Formats: sequence, structure tokens, C-alpha cells
Amino acid sequence: MEKSQNKEPEKQEPIDTELAKKQQHEGHDHAEGEDDDDHDHSEGDGHDHSGQGGSESLIKSRWALWLSLVILLGFLLVSKVLEIPVAKPVEIGLMVAAYVLAGYKTIQIAFRRVKRADFFNEFTLMTTATLGAFYIGEFAEGVAVMIFYELGELFQDLAVNRSKRSIKALLDVRPDKVTVKRSEGNKVINPSDAAIGDIIMVKPGEKVALDSELLTESASFNTAALTGESKPDTKEKGSAVLAGMINLDRPIELKVTTAFKDSKLSRILEMVQDATARKAPTQLFISKFAKIYTPIVFFLALAITVLPYFFVDDYVFNQWLYRGMVFLVISCPCALTISIPLGYFGGIGLASRNGILFKGSNFLDVMTKVDTIVMDKTGTLTKGVFKVQQVVSDMDKEEFLRLTASLENVSTHPVARAVIEYQQSKKLEDPTDVEEIAGHGLKGKVAGRELLAGNLKLLDKFSISYPDDIKQIQETIVVVAVDGKYSGYITIADEIKEDAAQAIKDMHALGIKTVMLSGDKNAVAQKVAKELGIDEAYGDLLPEGKVEKVQAFKDAGKRLAFVGDGVNDAPVVALADAGIAMGGLGSDATIETADVVIQNDQPSRIVSAIRAGKITRSIVWQNIILAMSVKAIVLLLGAGGIATLWEAVFADVGVALLAILNAFRIQRKNI
Repeated sequence: MEKSQNKEPEKQEPIDTELAKKQQHEGHDHAEGEDDDDHDHSEGDGHDHSGQGGSESLIKSRWALWLSLVILLGFLLVSKVLEIPVAKPVEIGLMVAAYVLAGYKTIQIAFRRVKRADFFNEFTLMTTATLGAFYIGEFAEGVAVMIFYELGELFQDLAVNRSKRSIKALLDVRPDKVTVKRSEGNKVINPSDAAIGDIIMVKPGEKVALDSELLTESASFNTAALTGESKPDTKEKGSAVLAGMINLDRPIELKVTTAFKDSKLSRILEMVQDATARKAPTQLFISKFAKIYTPIVFFLALAITVLPYFFVDDYVFNQWLYRGMVFLVISCPCALTISIPLGYFGGIGLASRNGILFKGSNFLDVMTKVDTIVMDKTGTLTKGVFKVQQVVSDMDKEEFLRLTASLENVSTHPVARAVIEYQQSKKLEDPTDVEEIAGHGLKGKVAGRELLAGNLKLLDKFSISYPDDIKQIQETIVVVAVDGKYSGYITIADEIKEDAAQAIKDMHALGIKTVMLSGDKNAVAQKVAKELGIDEAYGDLLPEGKVEKVQAFKDAGKRLAFVGDGVNDAPVVALADAGIAMGGLGSDATIETADVVIQNDQPSRIVSAIRAGKITRSIVWQNIILAMSVKAIVLLLGAGGIATLWEAVFADVGVALLAILNAFRIQRKNI
């Protein structure tokens, strides 16, 4: 599937709304891949696989099915076990009542589909098979087929209900109230009513309701809902605190920085909800396959019933009709069309629990095919938390730092923040006429003086000379020109993330090539690459240079994922087969563009994302092979007159349940 198709925006109702809408529909809907035009939802052609109201209410709502089962079991107990004769009219009356109680929705939908000239679907398949059983006098078997079909549907409803709710419960941890500090005293309000700038109070054990800035000197938080990381995270005054984090040790004050609907947690929840709408190629294939497969089995069942008339001497219509009915029952594609999306739900849930957000099940498949991982350096492999190491200038050091920090104060780049933090106790000027030159640095005026602050390419661009020995400095540097003349430089040090080296080793163990692209000097890029064992590294790259490198790999036939965190990485993230954003420190533009978001910024989670994709794909294909193999065997037995309707329905429901249970195994996997 082309990336452009994967990137197609696909909207889905939030899970709460979607479930409420689905509850209004009656019947079944396994057709994951069908267009809305193929369903007239206003008519209720859809089985409720959402399970609105919980598993208990879902089971209770099927009272007619339970009553039908009681009637069937009671009849079999009296007539077969106790061998008490039952008058034929009584038997027919009981079985018709049981049949209608169990299957009235399926029959109703089948007739609606037939009126729309849609003859080949599971509803007409089951209705035809069961009415055929009634026609030849196998009343109990016809009722049993419908009951067990409906029981299978119920189990599938419960399974999807559990899967969707586990995904939703994983992230929907937003509190429904928040304590806001007011002049007249503290007031408890809904988080959606809080305004940016409000001061909120959070007690120990409470969840933070809104993205905020910490006003208390320090505090520890449980961040598992956002990052999958159970280790407490200690933050200092001024640090960002995100909605969903749990305050662990003391009452704290926070200043709201983001509206409730725009909080990172709200966006994460929306991403996961949207992910269920983006289907993997395997899902789309099975949906299309089911549309072709169903009419084929209808005509095969008809052939089994009619064709023997021309070749078999002792042809008995009812006998061959029975074989055709068995063939129809076992051919129902339910196991495939529900267990496969269920498997992908499981994969998305598994990844989410580990702080990895897939924006669609299609990207689970894409990650299994990746053979090259291309990574940014700063914020991806390194912490992006820079510290000023050295200040060298031919002007007054304090004035030099004041001018530089004032200009850098308009930037969110980690290097700029390091300079500002170094000057945090000093008063800064408001810069004017500021221009950010991508891949170079900043230009602007501070206190009436023209300033340039950035890398050496910036000074080259404006033809400003500087000492040649600066080029030999391997650390990250900010060079500064004041009023058109070189004035000095600041060296900045970054630190490699603790798990970066192990992440590279794990990628190599999977046979994946590693590449690093950086805007930093080539000497710095090569030094980091050598330390981590990265296969190829390129430095001194502007954003368009990164795009060119990624395009070259794609032109060479590589299936690649790009991992980045900065605004400048967004174009490359969009170009890659799978774009991965480091979501903790990453820019909003990159997170929005990415296909996969790693919430805790750990490079090791890149490998976890690949493993989640491989586990999901493996179990999905196990279900496909299991379902197709069993169906093929029982179809042959049914056509040969060996399998009965009882065996056919047990095989169909049994395969569906095995596939569902197998899909649930994903949730227990470790990545």
C-alpha cells in the first residue's frame, strides 16, 4: 500500500459516540471493509459489536436467545433423553417459536438485504440454511444452527466490547473535575471550564486534569498513562506537567498552559480512537475476499444440491439439500471477518500500554516490513537537554550573553533553551525583526543591534568571516555576529540517551540497517554514530538535505522508518514508509505528521513498535490459516455427506471462538 494512501485522513466517531450510535442498530455487521454505501445503517443492518453498556447488559439484552435455547434443550431432553413422544404439531410449534426468538433479527436483515438485491451475505446464508433444514423436517437442527450462530455472534460482541473498552480505558484517564484557585477561595469545576493561566491544586494521588506548568518547587508523578513507564518522574518548578499524570507525594500548584480539549492526553485518546478506522491491508483483503467468497459458496451449495440429479442414480432431493445446507453453514466467514480486526485492536492496545501509539492498524503491518531505520540525532538518540559548557567572546561576556539569550528567547530549539537557561537570572531584551532561517539559526535586532546566532553556515550565508580554528570544535556551538562582525561562540553539550546503544544493537539483531541524519556538524554526527554503532551517519544537513537522503534510500528500494522530534523533521516523517515521532519532547507538527508516536522518548521503544507489529501479524495469520483450514476440511466432509448440521455449526462457532481467544493472546505479550 502506498504511503499516500496510508496518510489519507480517516475520521471516526469517538468511541463513546460510536458505541452509542451502534447500539441503535440491530443485527450483525462483520463487513469491516464495506463502504457505508453498502450498508443502509438507517435500517439497522449491523450486529452490535460494541457492547454498549458493558458485558452484563449485553448478555441480559439477549433474553430471547436464552429463551430459545431453553426451549430447544427442553425439547431434546424430553424427546431424545427421556424418549417421551412429542406430537408433531407440538414439536413444530415449539421449534418455530424457538427459531423466531433466536433468529428474528437475522431473518429480518436477510429480507431487507434481498429487497436491495443483496443476496450474498451471511444473513441470507444462515436464513437459507435454516429454512432448508425446516423444509426437510430437521426442525431441531435448524433451530440449533440459528441458536449457535447467534451465540457465536454474542461471544464476538463480547470480545470486541472488551477489546475496544481496554483500549479506551488505557488512555481515557482524564479526571472529570479540577480544583481551581480563586480569589474567593478554591472552587471545584469541570476541566473543560478551566482557562489557560488558571492556578489549579492537585492533592497526592490525584490525576492532573490539564497540561500545566509546575509552580511548586518539585514534585514526583506517575506517568504510566502517557508513557507506559512505571518509574516515578520527578519534575522541578517550571517543568511541563501533562494531563493524565498522577501526583505522588505532596499537594502541588500548577498553572494551566493548554485548554482541556487540546491537552496531549486528549490528542492521544483521539489518535487511538482514529486508529481503529485505518485498516491494515490484511483486513481490507479479508473484507474483499468475503464479498467474493460468499456468492461462490452459495452457488457451490446450489450445485451440491442440484447437480447430483444428473449423475447419481438414487438421487434424493432432501438428502442433497441437507448436504447443501451443511455446506452453507460451515462456509460462513464470521471467524475471519471478526477475529482479524480484533487482532489489530489487540496490537494497538499492546503498543499503547507500552507508550507507543499507532495511528492505524495499517502501520502495524508497515513496521513488520521495515528494513532501514533512519534517525535524527538531537532529541531522538540524545536527550536534547543541552548545557552551556564554554563562552568565548571578544566583547564583554555579560553583554555578549545578554544579547545572544535575548535573541534565542524566541526559539524553542533545545540549543536555544540551553543558552536562555544559562542566563535565567538575568533580564533579557525583547528582540525585533526576528527571522528564523531553517537549518542555520536566527537573525534579529536586540537593543538596536543587528544579531546573528546559529551555526557556521549562518555566518557563511551572510559572508561574515570567523577564525578557522572554530571549525575544529566537535561540540555543538552557537556562533554569534553583532552588527555584521563575528563576536564569539558558545559551546553546548548534549548527552546520549541511556538506552540508545542497546536500541541500535536490537535493531541490528533484527537485521535492520541504522542511519543517522543530523543538522549538527558532521564531526559531531560521526562521533555519536561511532559511539552507538550506527551503520551510516550524515551531518551538516538542512531539512531539505534530510529529505534528499531519505528519498535516496526509498529510490534504492528500502522500506524505511524515520524517527524524529523537531519541526524540521516533519517533512521527512511524512516521506518515510513509517514516520515515528518522539512524543514527549517532540514538536506538535512532527507528532501530528507521524504514523507512530513514542510517548516516553526512549529509542528502545522503536524496537518495541516493530515487535508489536510482528506479534500482531503472526497471530492474525494464524487465525486466517486456522479458519480456512478447518472450513476447507468440514466443507469437504459436508459435501460428501459425512458432516451434519450439528457438526457444521459447532465447527463454525468453535473456529470463531478459537480465533478470538488467539487474538486475545496479543494483550498478554511483552514487547
